[in-house]
Amino acid sequence: MSTQEKIYVAGHRGMVGSAIVRQLLAQGLSPECLVVKTHKELDLTDPAAVRAFFEAEKPTQVYLAAAKVGGIHANNTYPAEFIYSNLMIETSVIHEAWRAGINKLLFLGSSCIYPRAVPQPMREDALLTGILEPTNEPYAIAKIAGIKLCESYNRQYGVDYRSVMPTNLYGPGDNYHLANSHVLPAMIRKFHLAKLAMEGDIQGIIANEQKYGEIPKDIKAMIGLDPEAATITPSSVISPRNAVTLWGTGTPYREFLHVDDMAAASIYVMNLDNATYAANTSPMCSHINVGYGTDVTIREVAELVAKVVGYKGAIEFDATKPDGTPRKLMDSSRLNALGWKAAVELEAGIDSAFKAYLG
Repeated sequence: MSTQEKIYVAGHRGMVGSAIVRQLLAQGLSPECLVVKTHKELDLTDPAAVRAFFEAEKPTQVYLAAAKVGGIHANNTYPAEFIYSNLMIETSVIHEAWRAGINKLLFLGSSCIYPRAVPQPMREDALLTGILEPTNEPYAIAKIAGIKLCESYNRQYGVDYRSVMPTNLYGPGDNYHLANSHVLPAMIRKFHLAKLAMEGDIQGIIANEQKYGEIPKDIKAMIGLDPEAATITPSSVISPRNAVTLWGTGTPYREFLHVDDMAAASIYVMNLDNATYAANTSPMCSHINVGYGTDVTIREVAELVAKVVGYKGAIEFDATKPDGTPRKLMDSSRLNALGWKAAVELEAGIDSAFKAYLG
C-alpha cells in the first residue's frame, strides 16, 4: 500500500470500518488520503449519490465495510430491512466503483453465508452447497450477492474486487443495544449490569442506560429492577436474582475474532499482489475466510466474559430461545498459507472490548 493511495472506507463509524481506519493510519497512510463520509453525508443505498461521490473524490481503493448488522433477534424481527439495505449498499458501491474506474475494492462479508449444516471447519468452497440458517437468511443472501457481484465484475470487466469473510467479530466500537447486538457484546453488557445490580450501584445502571439505550424489561427483571418502572430510581429496585439468563442452551460453538485482527487481515488481503491472490482463489470462489482458528461453546465464552467483567452470580440458559447454527468455525487455512494469522487471544480481546465499553 502506498502511503499516498487515496482510500475510501465505507462504514468508517462502524466497528470494522473504524478499525480499518485505525490500521491504515497506523501503517502510514497519509490522513489527507483517507476518505470517509457519514450516512448523513452520503446515503450508500442511493446509487446516484454514490456515483456523484466517486466522480468527485476519485479514490483508488475502496473498503466496503458498511452494512446493516444485528443479532438473531434483530434478523428475525427486521428481515426485509436487512436484505434490502445490504443489497442496496452493495450494488450501489460496487457498481458505481466500476463505473468510476476504481480497480481495487474489498468487500467484507460474513460467516453466515455458509449452510447451516456445513461440515466444520467451514471451507470457502462450501458456499451455496446447502440450506442457510433460517434466523439470518435474508442477511446471508445479501452477503452472498455481494461476493457474486465482485466475482462477476472481475470476470466481465477485469477489475480486482476481493471479498473477505470474517467469523464472529467483537471489540471496540461494538453495538451494545441488548435488543439487536451480537452475542459477545450482549454478554458484556448483561454481565456488567448484573454486577452493578448485585452491588446496588443504581447510579451506574442509570448511566449505562443513558449511554447504551433502554434496558429491556426482561433484563431489568433479571438484574433486580422493576420491569414496569418508566425510569430507573432507587425506589424501583427489587431483589436481584443473582443470575444472568442467556438465550439458548449454551452448547453451540462459536469462533470469535477481535476487530483489530479483522482490520489487519482486510488490509493484508487488499494488498496481496495479483499473482499471489489469483493463485489462492478462483474466479468462482474468490472470497477468503478470516478466522481466529479455534472455537468455544457459548457457555464457555459466557464464563470468560463473566470473569473479565467481574460478575460472580449464576449463569442460566433459556432453552426455549433459539440457538442458531450449532457450530461456526472458519477454515482459515487459505489465509494462513498466504502468511497471515490472528494475533489477539480471546480473553485479552474481551478485556480490551470491556475497557472500550466502559469508555
